Amino acid sequence: MHQLHTIPSIEDLRATHAAIASFIHRTPVMTCSTIDKMTGAELYFKCENFQKVGAFKMRGAASAALRLSAEQASRGLATHSSGNHAQAVARAAQQLGVPAYIVMPSNAPAIKQAATRGYGAEITFCAPTVEARETALQEVVARTGATFIHPYNDYNVIAGQATAALELLEDTAAKPLQIVMAPVGGGGLMSGTALAVRYTSPGIQVFGAEPKAVDDAWRSLHSGHIASNATTQTIADGLRTNLGEKTFDIIRHHVDEIYTVSEEAIIAAMRLVWERMKIIIEPSCAVPLAAVFSYPDVFRGKRVGLILTGGNVDLGELPW
Repeated sequence: MHQLHTIPSIEDLRATHAAIASFIHRTPVMTCSTIDKMTGAELYFKCENFQKVGAFKMRGAASAALRLSAEQASRGLATHSSGNHAQAVARAAQQLGVPAYIVMPSNAPAIKQAATRGYGAEITFCAPTVEARETALQEVVARTGATFIHPYNDYNVIAGQATAALELLEDTAAKPLQIVMAPVGGGGLMSGTALAVRYTSPGIQVFGAEPKAVDDAWRSLHSGHIASNATTQTIADGLRTNLGEKTFDIIRHHVDEIYTVSEEAIIAAMRLVWERMKIIIEPSCAVPLAAVFSYPDVFRGKRVGLILTGGNVDLGELPW
């Protein structure tokens, strides 16, 4: 596969899907009649909590890693991440037989630190700020010559994340969806999802869901400029990052709306999935379902596809 320097086409998305097949699981789409009754909607959950490394991030990491030349890959892969992308890059490097160098903030969940180390990565810890992450990463790249795989602001990564929505649309084709919704952090999954839907099913509405506590994407969409957050205080640890210029450009043109939800709504939705669907999801995953409950008039009577992004939870730190 060639490196992507412009917004991926549908051909790029399909080629990516074929190329990464051996690196990922094709995850199931699940339903829950109890939650459908509670929401008045027909919900289809794309279960990326069952993905390799426990999150959709494996798709984007594999897509980016497989596009490197043998010479580039031999020097290793590098990234900064609080967890799921770190694990995905580490596993992609392990599968390619090359080193992985990961910068993690000191407050990254212990389970995600342990898993990243388990895939053979060398971890460098930094202060939990964007600036500290980027400084530490620059030092690692300068020292090792490894290639930086950005967590989201990279067309190669976006193309990989888009494959989850491609699968969701294929698997629900018999009863076509009317809405597809993903959580928004840095926007890699959201922008990839938007492209997959726009290219293959332009009549479907594309929504994002975001914690009210870190609503930079909502503000960005409505102002036309990338906004930032004064705080990262949300239980949804995967959604604490700001949009990048590549992800924002796609979101601005192809996402119909972003809905924001309270911390209480996120915890309630997460607990409901655990109790009623018997599957483990992490808080970031629960944000789209929280939006369905928080904005009932938008979703009632609709067939809605939700991407459950991951299941990497610190079981010693549950929010209930």
